Amino acid sequence: MMSAVNDTKFNSAVFLLTGIPGQEVIHLWISIPFCLMYVISIIGNSVILFLIKTDPTLHEPMYIFLSMLAITDLGLLIATMPTILGIYLFNSREISFNACFTQLFFIQSLQCIESSILLLMAFDRFIAICNPLRYASILTLPRIAKMGLVCVLRGITTIFPLPLLLKRFQYCGDNVLSHSYCAHQEVMKLACSDNKFNNLYGLYLSFLIMGLDSLLIFLSYVMILKTVLSVVSQTKCLRALNTCVSHLCVFLLFYTSEIGLSVIHRFGNSSTHVLQILLGYVYLLVPPLMNPVVYSMKSKHLRSRIIRLFIK
Repeated sequence: MMSAVNDTKFNSAVFLLTGIPGQEVIHLWISIPFCLMYVISIIGNSVILFLIKTDPTLHEPMYIFLSMLAITDLGLLIATMPTILGIYLFNSREISFNACFTQLFFIQSLQCIESSILLLMAFDRFIAICNPLRYASILTLPRIAKMGLVCVLRGITTIFPLPLLLKRFQYCGDNVLSHSYCAHQEVMKLACSDNKFNNLYGLYLSFLIMGLDSLLIFLSYVMILKTVLSVVSQTKCLRALNTCVSHLCVFLLFYTSEIGLSVIHRFGNSSTHVLQILLGYVYLLVPPLMNPVVYSMKSKHLRSRIIRLFIK
């Protein structure tokens, strides 16, 4: 009997998701801010997509990349909404292995795609400031479409092995995850089998995707600063830097929470458990919420279109 419990077979077992430990009594109240975040995020990103699609004046590379970011954010919201709201609204904790691995794949691949899009947006600003005369000839619509396709393929191909590797493992104990969604590092900790390869592959992906992308974004801004500081006119200098503020805010929001969560996952102890859960929510839900706000506030062109849309 004990062996049946401790050596769970793949087809019959489920994972148990967790909300905020010790706060089960007020889960219904906790669901209110989550519901508001989801509603505002979905509306915000949908409005951005609608405006960019219907307004020909917004068919520029910067806004096309922004629409890619909005689609990715909507995908992340759809991937996490069923389990997060399910726990806080209905106390629905069980998730089958297949559903868990599917959610894990979509979350991880969409985050990889988002990182790639942020890199493309940095490249867009680099060309616009450092080589403005060739901007239109370099960032043509067919080339932008190919870049977007490469981002999607990169996300799918690098993350696809993760659920396949996890599916081969056997899982011990009560199979309780510490988040209200499936995360690779959390699922991997429950495996009875040797997971050294998964650990190494996870680290490899962190360096290949997040590490490489953040390094290239940093280098692009070094080149942008070098170009901007060589401009004699202070007004032109500030105007050029102002076009990068939105992307910098989004970049810092995404990578700061991602790095913080990775560090706590690998080096945190039981005292940082609640912080790990809260930072996980920040990493997944705050960027989709704030990205439309940041770009709407900093882009005068986009802001005027949003005002006109709602005034009508």
